Amino acid sequence: MNIKNMLGDHHVKPYLLKARYGIEKEGQRVDLLGNLAKTDHPKTISINDEHPYIQRDFSETQMELITPVTETLEELFSYLSAIHDVAYQSMGVDEMLWPLSMPPQLPENEDDIIIAKLKNFSNVLYRRYLSRSYGRRKQMISGIHYNFEFSEELIQALFNLQSEIKEYAQFKTEIYLKITRNYLHYRWLITYFYGASPSSEKNFFEKTSLNEPVRSIRNSKHGYSNHEDLQVSFSSIQSYIADISLMVKKGVLIEEKEFYSAVRLRGGQQVSALEEQGVRYVELRNIDLNPFDKNGISYEQAEFLHLFLIYLLWKDEGENRDEWVKTGDVYNEIVALEHPLTHTQFKGDAEDIIAEMEHLVKELDLSVSDRLFVNLKEMLRDPSKTLAGRLYKMSEHSSQGEVATSIAIENHKKSWEKPYQLTGYTDMELSTQILIFDAIQLGIQVEILDRREQFLKLKLKDHVEYIKNGNMTSKDSYISTLIMENKTVTKKILHQHGFRVPLGDEFNDIEQALHAFAMFSSRPFVVKPKTTNYGLGISIFKENASYEDYQKAITLAFEEDSSVLVEEFLNGTEYRFFVLNDKVEAVILRTPANVIGDGKHTIEELVIQKNRDPLRGRDHRTPLEMIQLGELENLMLKGQGYKMDSIPESDKIIYLRKNSNVSTGGDSIDVTDQIPDDYKKIAVHAVSAIGAKISGIDLIIEDLEVPAAHKNAYGIIEANFNPSMYMHIYPYKGKSRRVSRHILYYLFPELV
Repeated sequence: MNIKNMLGDHHVKPYLLKARYGIEKEGQRVDLLGNLAKTDHPKTISINDEHPYIQRDFSETQMELITPVTETLEELFSYLSAIHDVAYQSMGVDEMLWPLSMPPQLPENEDDIIIAKLKNFSNVLYRRYLSRSYGRRKQMISGIHYNFEFSEELIQALFNLQSEIKEYAQFKTEIYLKITRNYLHYRWLITYFYGASPSSEKNFFEKTSLNEPVRSIRNSKHGYSNHEDLQVSFSSIQSYIADISLMVKKGVLIEEKEFYSAVRLRGGQQVSALEEQGVRYVELRNIDLNPFDKNGISYEQAEFLHLFLIYLLWKDEGENRDEWVKTGDVYNEIVALEHPLTHTQFKGDAEDIIAEMEHLVKELDLSVSDRLFVNLKEMLRDPSKTLAGRLYKMSEHSSQGEVATSIAIENHKKSWEKPYQLTGYTDMELSTQILIFDAIQLGIQVEILDRREQFLKLKLKDHVEYIKNGNMTSKDSYISTLIMENKTVTKKILHQHGFRVPLGDEFNDIEQALHAFAMFSSRPFVVKPKTTNYGLGISIFKENASYEDYQKAITLAFEEDSSVLVEEFLNGTEYRFFVLNDKVEAVILRTPANVIGDGKHTIEELVIQKNRDPLRGRDHRTPLEMIQLGELENLMLKGQGYKMDSIPESDKIIYLRKNSNVSTGGDSIDVTDQIPDDYKKIAVHAVSAIGAKISGIDLIIEDLEVPAAHKNAYGIIEANFNPSMYMHIYPYKGKSRRVSRHILYYLFPELV
């Protein structure tokens, strides 16, 4: 087969950069001083051995983070970043992840390294065997496993261009065998660029047996490798299967998974299945943790690995396949044990490879990052730019351990800087980010079906649920959602069930609404769009309004909807009840957007100051929203006798909105424990009356001391089909109520 020509075929080229990816990243848990953690695996993470995202590797302190399989690198790193956030916040503020492949200082007594406390005893027995065979110290080395699969479209297109191999599965296997043999031959290049384990910490070696520093202890014979009597051939799939089976039979390997090659062929539960089913993907296992990226691997590295694998498919290999692989072992050992600041002895070969790769990119019209080849060439010119070189240079004035601790602390700070956000998904609505966080932590598989529409698929074993916007689920019918969306219908249904609601009228055109001014001008009233959410377009007049102000309010409301409601204003305090499955899970008191005067600054300046709070942002990506300075705010100020450039006296509270929505700059205060049960029952029964299971229902209550049964004790002004959750989870004041987790328990009762 002439793979070089086939890769340039117009049927093949569109699929060259299409692939499937997955990452498994190991790392040691340490305390804030950089010492190996003495705690057990976090209890906040499901303690199931088979958690889909966060598991234990060899030891109780060795955390393994696992991404799902993704179709793009962007999606891969979104998951990896999010899983890191969950891991950090599950460990708590007193622990962090060690950023190096080589472990921190280990106990003097090897037996004090605690094997993972797994429920599956066979997994514990396997780890006990590893500790006897290789020693516990060596098992504490961590790294990246990079899983890569060419797209089916690419493999199929290549298959269609040849006639030598008749079976598709066999053809695919030959493709992966070729890149594997070439990868094993040229993997020294990965060790040069991305090796990052130049030194070991105290108690790793029982006796000094290595002249440190080097490029990569982990990728040398002193790192994570099988015993020297292990021999496995990659010349054919039959040889590969036969050799591994023989090694297990002879007792050189206790199980197939003990084979620690830099590349594993993947495709079935057992190695023996590869011949019939074919190799589906390869697992690259020789990648050191990148200490300069919080994820342990950078996007540029992943992009390079994809391009490198295409190059290895294009590149001819040696005639003697076994010798070709063995030569790669020798080269890699040389490079791994070179000083991190010296040029590799294979510098000329490396430059030729990069030149060929650059030519291949142009020849095949591949799109790569602008800096990729620039950075690779810089690392070849100057070894101090490689990962090992950078780490060594930083360690010269202190120690590698101190540098690693400093990096870990910085990563820890970033993870806790905005704990309400989920890195990788900050473009999504905040309640959805929080729900994804909780799902990952609980071990529920999350698939983002439509990122823009906040549409998720959640899966726990065979149980699948779909969820939109954080809490729109199959538990609520389509009609109940439409009822809550339509304020007129909501009011009528609640009124028919005996609940007090504000009286008023609906208008479908602006002239009709303006003619009705006299009906409302002598009493407090509210103008609001019929179906709006987040408090948009709402104006409240507690005292007599001028026609001019009424006209402006009507205009603003019609900008949000084609129908507008004008209804009586109910006196009292507004409370948001979060009702889930006939239970009130949280109650929030929301105060309208406001500033407090200091006698020095204008209202506009005070707003700017308050908006500097890191909890405030835009578009529901933070727990509090920015206070706006628009037409509606100016209208509200005018009603109080102020302008934007007015300087209010000290301690004077100035309200810029009269509606108290957090989404329009209001403050949230949790009052769940202060609300009497009879009002909670009103909220539950009202939500039930409109046929909903999940709702945010707004009650106006004048005096909590007055029983709910008392005439006019309360009024229901709104029911929300997609209530914000973040304001309950991160209130401005008061106790956090993790309503997102209650949603997941409701959808997946088997978790409880």
